[in-house]
Amino acid sequence: MNTTLIVVITGIVAFWAILYVLFGRREEREEGLTVDMFVAMWRTKRLLGFIDALAQRRKRLWKIYGDVGITLGFLGMGYVFYALLRTAMKTVQTGGEQGGVQLVIPGVTIPLWYGLIALAVVMVVHELSHGIVARAEGLPLKSVGLVLLAVIPGAFVEPDEEELEKAPLRTRLRVYGAGSLANIVTALLALLIINLAITPVLQPAGVLVSGVLEESPAFGILQKGDVIIAMDGEQIKDIEEFITFMNHTKPGQMITLTVLRDGQEINLQLKLGSHPENPDKGYIGIYPAQHVVSKIGYENIVLPLFFTFYWVYVLNIGIGLMNLFPLVPLDGGRMLDDVVKAYLPENMAKPVRYFTIGVGLFLLAMNLWPALRNLIG
Repeated sequence: MNTTLIVVITGIVAFWAILYVLFGRREEREEGLTVDMFVAMWRTKRLLGFIDALAQRRKRLWKIYGDVGITLGFLGMGYVFYALLRTAMKTVQTGGEQGGVQLVIPGVTIPLWYGLIALAVVMVVHELSHGIVARAEGLPLKSVGLVLLAVIPGAFVEPDEEELEKAPLRTRLRVYGAGSLANIVTALLALLIINLAITPVLQPAGVLVSGVLEESPAFGILQKGDVIIAMDGEQIKDIEEFITFMNHTKPGQMITLTVLRDGQEINLQLKLGSHPENPDKGYIGIYPAQHVVSKIGYENIVLPLFFTFYWVYVLNIGIGLMNLFPLVPLDGGRMLDDVVKAYLPENMAKPVRYFTIGVGLFLLAMNLWPALRNLIG
């Protein structure tokens, strides 16, 4: 296990131990802070009026919105199931080298602050959407609040589960589907902002080394954060130019990389290896990403805005769709479970539900296996 991961885990455990000692003895209440191991929840009723006002103002619109969520829910459910099945098969074929699910851990697998902001947006719009549709359907809410799950912040809307269980099937499906619909809509809005407002003021300025594979030709020569701006004297502005250059290289070829490192331009000699998927092509062994700069200056404002909206887009799409995976307690699982119970007799519904859970857990495990292995190192 790598040293950084050990330090991060130690810090997380120490934080939760202190938090539990200070607040963990309180019983769960309708309002205020409750702490269990690695789960902290703060509940309030103060925002219920705001949610109710939004829901009552356009009841018919929110019901149509909920119906769109149902459609998206079942379409997304099929897509996610197919995608995870396909990548699980690749995981088996490649001996665990590929996986379809990436762990979302701010500061470890995704950038810390951009990741935390994007995760907060994911949770807030998701839960707010659940709450508004529930109130538009006349279902009571017990509380709203904030939650911290280990290192992942979020928000929640807590419906009255007994009343939700008694509600008609279509009402329940509207409530379940509304959360992921809100994430998809938020992702599309973020993408529009990126494409229409931010991207026009950016220009490509090299290839960022976002990671270096161990025991690769680049290991010990390139560093994470380096920006490749030229190869053998040929200017490299974007990923396409980088790929074009590499497609014309051979294993064993010596190349000169012109790199920006800590603001300084340096030249590095590197002997190419053999590409794992094409032995006749040269291989560096990095995770390349597009490096951009602002055309108008103000990079300390423009670039953080770009990366914030980028991660809002990525996490809303990824988590919104993943939440439709047909596995309880995810929304997709609850949707499928309620439909199965409504339309199949109990002696058929139970086997179908257990089969779905078993297959879902297997696919999830197969997709998480490579990510966990890479994280542990």
